[in-house]
Amino acid sequence: MALQSIADFEPNYKEEIFAGEDIKGFDVYAGDSDEKVGTVYDALVDETGKFRYLVVDTGIWIFGKKVLLPIGSARFDYGAHRVHATGLRSKAQAEQLPAYNEAEPLDYDGEEQVRGVYRNQGTVAASTPASTAAITAAPASYDRSNYSYDLDRPLYETNEQNHQNFKLYEERLIANKNRAKTGEVAVGKRVETQTAKASVPIEKERVVIERVTPVEAGRVVSVGDADFQSGEVARMEVYEETADIHKEAFVREEVNIRKEVVRSTVDGEETLRREELDIKTDGTPVVDDKNI
Repeated sequence: MALQSIADFEPNYKEEIFAGEDIKGFDVYAGDSDEKVGTVYDALVDETGKFRYLVVDTGIWIFGKKVLLPIGSARFDYGAHRVHATGLRSKAQAEQLPAYNEAEPLDYDGEEQVRGVYRNQGTVAASTPASTAAITAAPASYDRSNYSYDLDRPLYETNEQNHQNFKLYEERLIANKNRAKTGEVAVGKRVETQTAKASVPIEKERVVIERVTPVEAGRVVSVGDADFQSGEVARMEVYEETADIHKEAFVREEVNIRKEVVRSTVDGEETLRREELDIKTDGTPVVDDKNI
C-alpha cells in the first residue's frame, strides 16, 4: 500500500479536491483545545487516492519533528483554516510517534508504529463520534500480507461530522475544435493520344516547251544569215517543294497547387446544470453564509 504526497498524486489538487483551498499551512490544534501543536505540512494518499494521513510539522512544540496524523483523527474547520487533531491530545503522545521523513518511503512497519501510538491512546475526546471512540486495541490476526485500512476504520474513516466540506458543481459549455483528416487530393499527369492531321500546300516547277511558228516563217534567208551550230543548249533549273510534317513538344500550361482555409462557425446548444446551496433551518439558528 504505497503512500504518496497529495501533490504527486494530483498536481492540481487545490482545484480538483479542495475547490481552490489548500489545507497545507492549516494550523493544527490538540483535540478541541486552543493549544496549537503545529501546521499541516502535507497530506498522504494511497494508490487509490484516499486520504490516509496528514503530515503535521510540530514546529516549536517538538522542535523540528514531523509526525503523522491519521485522517480519521482529524476534524477540519475550513472557515478558520484549522485542523483539530482529535487523536493527538498531548505532547507526550506526539513524542512517542516516529518522526516522518519525506525522503524515506513509509513502509508497513513504519505505519504500524504510528498506528500503535494512536490505538493505545485510550478513549478519544468526548466530542468525537461514537464510531471513532475507544481505540484501545489492535485488530486481531493480521500481518503485512493481509492488512487493510478497513481493519482500523476509526483511524482512517472520514465522516460527515468531522469533515464538513463539499463542492458545488456547475456545468459549463466548452467549445473546442478537433482537426481531423477528411481526405487527400493527388494531382498527377497522364498522357493522352490523339491523331492530328495537317495539310501543307506544296509547289512543283515544270518546264513547258512551246513551239510556235514565227511571222517570218517560210522566208528565205541568205547563206550567211543561217548559223547552223550543234551543241547549243538552253538550261533552266526546276524546283519543287516537299512536305515536312513532324511533331514538337511545347509548354501548354503551368499548374500551381495550394490549400486555402475556408472558415465557418458551428453553433451548438446544451442545457447546463448548476448546483446551489439549499439551506434549511429548524428554529432560529444564526447562519453566516460566507463566500470565501
